[in-house]
Amino acid sequence: MAAINRYTDNTAPANPVVSPAKQSLPPAKTADSQSVLKRLQSELMALMMSGDSGISAFPEEDNIFCWKGTITGSKETVFEGTEYRLSFSFPNDYPFKPPKVKFETGCFHPNVDVYGNICLDILQDKWSSAYDVRTILLSIQSLLGEPNISSPLNTQAAQLWSNQEEYRKMVEKLYKPPTAA
Repeated sequence: MAAINRYTDNTAPANPVVSPAKQSLPPAKTADSQSVLKRLQSELMALMMSGDSGISAFPEEDNIFCWKGTITGSKETVFEGTEYRLSFSFPNDYPFKPPKVKFETGCFHPNVDVYGNICLDILQDKWSSAYDVRTILLSIQSLLGEPNISSPLNTQAAQLWSNQEEYRKMVEKLYKPPTAA
């Protein structure tokens, strides 16, 4: 249904002019929404069946387009034993556009800013519809131990990264709970 230009003097032109800027958007196609829904349900099942250690994700309440995930820092990294919560927000045109993924727990890392935003190429310009939630979680888990310090969001973390002893102290100071005596 197209909107018709209206004139202030209430006289309609002989031939109404259709304004492209005011045309209403076509309704969302149910088939597209259904295919996104099926894709996300399929990814959830695959993730649950994968048996990958240290990663998980599930829809938040009744909204399949919003997920909560967790990753555990890989062994032999400064993040070993640390669990991080993530949020996923899937666009309506997923998997053709990447989800927005953020750290919900603080993460002192060269590629994570103070707001939880992540600088990871597969979540931006290197996205492919072949990627899935499992791929994203594994990539972020890998990024923890192997940051891209040439493209930091957190310059302090990038500068400290070369001195792993000092970096570890900073991570422990910021995020590890004190051990019980």
